[in-house]
Amino acid sequence: RKFFPDQTFKAVIPRSVRLAEAPSYGLPILAYQPTSPGAAAYSELAQEILSGDGKLVPQE
Repeated sequence: RKFFPDQTFKAVIPRSVRLAEAPSYGLPILAYQPTSPGAAAYSELAQEILSGDGKLVPQE
């Protein structure tokens, strides 16, 4: 973020035990613990991407 502010999203995905546990149960975080901060962060990121306001790194 510090070095590439124009190439990062606003949403920040926090480190979380629930995020780490979800794959071991074979579930996405939104199914495993939908009310967790990690689930909220991924939802926020998805909305940012879908809105078109997010910044994407160009493909070479």
